[in-house]
Amino acid sequence: MIGIACRDSLMTNPYSGTGITASELLLKTSPPRAPRHLLARSRLRSDSERFRDRPVTIVQAPAGFGKTSLLIQWHREYIMRGSAVAWVSLDESNDPPRLLMSLTSAIRSGCGRAAFGARLLAGGRVTDAPLEGFTAWLAEVAHLALDVVLILDEAERLPDGSRDALIYLLNNLPSNLRIVVAARDGFDTVVERLGPYGQCVKVDTALLRFRLDETITLIGMHFEASVEADACARLHDVTEGWPLGLQLALAAATHAPDPVAAIDAFASSTAGMREHFVTALLARLSDADAGFLTRISIVELLHADLCRAMTGLPDAQERLQRLMRDTPLFVVSDQHGEWFRLHAMARDALRARLADLPAQELAGMHDRAMHWLADHGMTEAAARHALASGQRETAYNLAQRCLYEAATRGQLPAVLEWLEWLPESELDRHPRLRLAAAWALALSERHQQAEVQVRKILHHATPDDAMRYEIDLILSAAAYYADEPDRIAAFFDRWGEAPPVNDAWLRQAHANRLAVRALMAGEYAKARRYEQNAPRGDASLAYRYVIRWRDYIIGLGYLFEGQVLLAERTLRPALARADEELGRRHPFSCMIAGLLAAATYARDQIDEAAALLANRLDVLERGGTPDTVLLAYRTAARIAAARGVEHRALDLLETLYAVGIARNLPRLCVASLTEQLRLHSGRFRSETCRALLRRVDEIVADNAAPESAIQRRNLVLLQDLAHAYTCIAEQDWRAAQQQLMRAEAGAEAMKREVVRIEIMALRALAIDRCGEKSLTLLREAMNLLEAYGVTRGVRDIHPALADWARNIETESIGTQRPDPARPARAAVHLAAEAGADGPRAAPSMVLTPKERNVLELLARHLANKEIALAMGIGQETVKWHLKNLSAKLDAGTRKQIVRRAQLLGLLRDA
Repeated sequence: MIGIACRDSLMTNPYSGTGITASELLLKTSPPRAPRHLLARSRLRSDSERFRDRPVTIVQAPAGFGKTSLLIQWHREYIMRGSAVAWVSLDESNDPPRLLMSLTSAIRSGCGRAAFGARLLAGGRVTDAPLEGFTAWLAEVAHLALDVVLILDEAERLPDGSRDALIYLLNNLPSNLRIVVAARDGFDTVVERLGPYGQCVKVDTALLRFRLDETITLIGMHFEASVEADACARLHDVTEGWPLGLQLALAAATHAPDPVAAIDAFASSTAGMREHFVTALLARLSDADAGFLTRISIVELLHADLCRAMTGLPDAQERLQRLMRDTPLFVVSDQHGEWFRLHAMARDALRARLADLPAQELAGMHDRAMHWLADHGMTEAAARHALASGQRETAYNLAQRCLYEAATRGQLPAVLEWLEWLPESELDRHPRLRLAAAWALALSERHQQAEVQVRKILHHATPDDAMRYEIDLILSAAAYYADEPDRIAAFFDRWGEAPPVNDAWLRQAHANRLAVRALMAGEYAKARRYEQNAPRGDASLAYRYVIRWRDYIIGLGYLFEGQVLLAERTLRPALARADEELGRRHPFSCMIAGLLAAATYARDQIDEAAALLANRLDVLERGGTPDTVLLAYRTAARIAAARGVEHRALDLLETLYAVGIARNLPRLCVASLTEQLRLHSGRFRSETCRALLRRVDEIVADNAAPESAIQRRNLVLLQDLAHAYTCIAEQDWRAAQQQLMRAEAGAEAMKREVVRIEIMALRALAIDRCGEKSLTLLREAMNLLEAYGVTRGVRDIHPALADWARNIETESIGTQRPDPARPARAAVHLAAEAGADGPRAAPSMVLTPKERNVLELLARHLANKEIALAMGIGQETVKWHLKNLSAKLDAGTRKQIVRRAQLLGLLRDA
């Protein structure tokens, strides 16, 4: 009976005479196969707050941004939430009549309503009056007792008439219909019209780009062997989170003999990636388009008028817009969509082709770019093009007009680049150039060279109070990067609380320095008060950059106090803003990430902490403050140790020691050795600990000068901890108690609360090993760590201490009263696990509950009699349900019913 019904449905074509076949419609209304490694991204879930209760969703982005993959994810999610989901893949042949037929067929297939649209198609409105047909279609959908989701892919391929009809649908949806449209472009007017009323939401390239954690998860899905987060982050930064770029890299790496090594090679060098990129994308373009892209690649930021001026092509704007629509090579760089840039991989590949252009033509393009950029106020970029075209004097004149502003805005790498290009004579002629250079050098590992620039400024000019004050600001910044806190105080003794300037950014910089001074003295609340009471400034880029340091100072203070919850609350939004506006590998972004990683690690979020540090440590080595370098490397080492990779932890700590030597920062060297002592003492390696301790004592003796009170206090605290760890390794518990008491007094004087609590816990262990009672002391330490949000507790302090704490918790649980409901809950859980084998029907309202049960049993190859016994119904009832399933799924046999249900997402593996 089922076979006959199916043959009748196939023989009767309701679309006969329209030029479209039933098989063609079946293909267009079947959802595509999900990719093998489809990553369902939680932040893009269809039921998230961004998309919930929005009748229209527009997914609009160029090719290669994963629009179809997102639709496949949503198709599954909508079905699992009980909706009836219809799918249509559109193309150029979908004129209005064909579009209406496709929509009707999609509802029939996705909703299991074989009779849907019968009168509509029979009435002739499909071809005679398409708009009336769409209105009738909407009315018939409104009569369905279903929550319907219609997914339309590749809508940019629709003819103009069909696009207008679709927009008509989007503006007149019944309450039970939701439409998701994926297209490259063409639906901005819908977003503008419906968005302000909460009826429409847009998913653009910014949302579709992979975030780092998603890239790490995607790479982990592709390979059985683990790939380090650092290599994943480098690959992520190379591809800029572009989905197709990631897929190209992973596809190439999959066929390599060592996929993990291939990923690391791709991440370290873009050479192989560039070749693959050119072959896969640029080679598909016409020679004219490839030549156009090659020529405009000489500039960092693109504008239609700039492209026209550079190339001299009258159709530059139209060509640019077409390439932006048809290729994934561009990234929007401003909120208004007027400025763009080429994807980093594309720009590298295209610039490699610039060598093939005549030198005269290339110089001419640089010259035209220089004039256009200078006329539009982009002086630093204009100076670079003047230098590239051989106009050195013009380049120097432009540079002296903009580099000081660049330094105050945080564009320090650009200023340091210019410092290599500018001759000394130009710096002598323009004191503000030297001032810019001094700022950039002070806020980096080259802080000692900042003083050289300052001396040359004073030699060639007599500064007024304002310049003298700014020079002291620069020198105080250099002292901070040199880890000389006592010198910072000396620079501010002459100026007091109020600076002799009115510039908003300098006044905020003054508040930052006062706060840093308080921070180093252990006065954390005072540091926050300085920042909170600082006068508010204007919206200039210089002020916006310098005020970012407020979050850095407050977050660092909270970490020193042990308030990891408050630190995370401060640093997380600060990092999001810095990554978006400055870039993930900007020195300031890396510093905030280092602090946040320390906080998240303390909260036992190890994977997130590793992702925060990935591909950032090298930037911190060159441009991070001593505190951020120390915290970042120590956190990275502890992550490695927590994952059982001790050799990697020791290697990271040796790198920290090398950074301390290279930058002449003794505290980093002592911190590295002390952290190594902590690791070795946990395994009672006494000889190794004694050797490390000798190195600690030598460094402290050479650098802990009595006149540098703050620096000495920091070094002595680490030294006391080093001695305590050595005593623990030797299991000399009496001596360990004495050293720990000294270290605890130092931590208390510096108000390093978490350090004091950790020492308290170690002291409890030492007392216990001496045969004395110390359980109360340990409980207090554990309770304080919990209060501060340090979820990792005592696990990082010492393995023996962690075992002791774990035994205490186990004993506490054992003394609790038994839960009478626990056996019942366990039985329910086991029963659920037992029924989880085999295919499961999705809770879609397309099928009734009984039909879903029959479908599941049918997928397990049960006969009608067995299905009847399992469900407790008669065999005639089973046949009735099978007949309904056959009609809804347009299937002729039992096997076809199962396969159609799987194809439509109504039946999935457990």
